[in-house]
Order: sequence, then structure tokens, then C-alpha cells
Amino acid sequence: IVGAPECGDVMKLQIQVSADGRIVDAKFKTFGCGSAIASSSLATEWLKGRTIDEATQLRNTDIVEELSLPPVKIHCSVLAEDAVKAAIEDWKRKNGRSCGPVQVNVGTTKA
Repeated sequence: IVGAPECGDVMKLQIQVSADGRIVDAKFKTFGCGSAIASSSLATEWLKGRTIDEATQLRNTDIVEELSLPPVKIHCSVLAEDAVKAAIEDWKRKNGRSCGPVQVNVGTTKA
């Protein structure tokens, strides 16, 4: 679960990973504005079928571009990126993967 202090949005993202390391399903629960919900929805759709390594490449700028988010809503895309990283880190921790931590920048803004 990650949150954005500037607006109160909260996202929870869960992934299901196959034995070969491919994300077979991703689900989200978001409490927030339409841009936050759209960002988390896009992130889950983008994750499906990708490997864990590929999933770590998702950046908030990809979400901003795809959804044409205005500058005032960029924090929603950052929240989605952070939720993806948190879900991957949680999966790695639960499955004994030692690939190193995924950096999560909760509450920061990237342009």
C-alpha cells in the first residue's frame, strides 16, 4: 500500500506471478481521484504478461504520456509506479528472491 500525502490518494496493487517469473494477473484497489484510478488501472494492464524484470521498467512518465495527465496530476502516476515497485518488492520478499530492493519513492514527484 502506498499513498500520496499531497492529496490523500491510496493505492494497493497485487500481482500473481507464474513459476517462470511472468506476471499472470495484477489487481488494484485505489481510493482517490479519477487520475489515480486510471493510473493504477493502466499499470495493472501494462504488467500482465511481463516478467518481473520487465515490470521494474515501468516509469511514471510512461503513465503520464499514455493518459495525457496534466502537471497537477503527475503525482497520481508516481503513486502507480510506487505501487508497482512495492508489489514487486513484496513478491520478492515472500518468495525468497534476493535481487535487491526496488526503490520506492512514496510521496515524491517525478516529471
